[in-house]
Amino acid sequence: MKLYTCSNCHSLIYFENNVCLHCGYTLGFDAVSLSMLTLVLEKDNLFSDSVRKQEKFHFCKNAEFGTCNWIIPVAEHSAYCQACDLNRIIPDLTKNENLKRWKNIEIAKHRLVYSLLRLRLPVQKKIGEEETGIAFDFMADTSPKEKIMTGHDNGIITLNIEEADEAERVKHKLDLGERYRTLLGHFRHEIGHYYWEVFSKDPDFIEKYRSLFGDEQKDYAEALKIYYQNGAPADWSEHFISPYATSHSWEDWAETWAHYLHLMDTLETAFSFGIRIQPETVQNTKGIQASIQQDPYDMEDFKQIMKWWLPLTFALNSLSRGMGYGDFYPFVISEAVVNKLQFIHELCLKNAGNTRFPRW
Repeated sequence: MKLYTCSNCHSLIYFENNVCLHCGYTLGFDAVSLSMLTLVLEKDNLFSDSVRKQEKFHFCKNAEFGTCNWIIPVAEHSAYCQACDLNRIIPDLTKNENLKRWKNIEIAKHRLVYSLLRLRLPVQKKIGEEETGIAFDFMADTSPKEKIMTGHDNGIITLNIEEADEAERVKHKLDLGERYRTLLGHFRHEIGHYYWEVFSKDPDFIEKYRSLFGDEQKDYAEALKIYYQNGAPADWSEHFISPYATSHSWEDWAETWAHYLHLMDTLETAFSFGIRIQPETVQNTKGIQASIQQDPYDMEDFKQIMKWWLPLTFALNSLSRGMGYGDFYPFVISEAVVNKLQFIHELCLKNAGNTRFPRW
């Protein structure tokens, strides 16, 4: 995530802020420029940029629920921003618990969409374009016997809203023996399945894909059944980013894709803060130095990205342990996984530009 400041008082602000807590100005995220604008209220409940006042904006309709701070140019004639326009089903908002969960869900989903726009990948709503595009269904269980399963099917990403409850999510994490489980992680994983379908239309994709991730034609249901019966092989970390990635080629892709988005967004944040890792008390600092001097979204050299990633995550793990928590980054990346991540990076570069949004 980029580092944002209020144009009026130059205070630091978070991506989710809709008001500057220092000067009180209204804030809104503009997905066209991928920037946070400091806004001035005009007539008819419209806003203008405090710096460039020509263009007028209105807030996404979901701003009324406190779940969105994205703004829309008036000329677009749309009630919803590009992120909220992807929603097909949302929870019953007459229940306060659902509204709380939906707010958490939208925070994660908006960060996902930001990353996709930074990569300049196609982000199209499925509603009205049933053969292609993305749609989100956020649903609650109707009974103990009828559980909503989080997953992806032909561009439709379904999320059981109980995942937005911290206690429930931690319970699932422990029950499944996972080291990492977040709402944002769910979204990044499931959207990976969607982009597999997008990329697989390229005839040059499959051969390279199979050499890295294996044969996707193996029976998926049977593969998952075997995985849940037997677990991951003992040497899984030598070839995969997570135990679940061993279950099937498609899950290996989705887990690696999610990890790629974790990596890119975190490094963009580190770049925005000018983070430099240079241990002073270590004699041999080779391999644990990092001066993050370039936005990863603008880089072709994935090996350099990895050279920054490993020292950064070692430092973050050390900081997390200092606060009494477990590792911020509980992963070890093997050379085989690096090759998979590099393949994804090259695919994203190749497919960048299939949208109207600029690369920063």
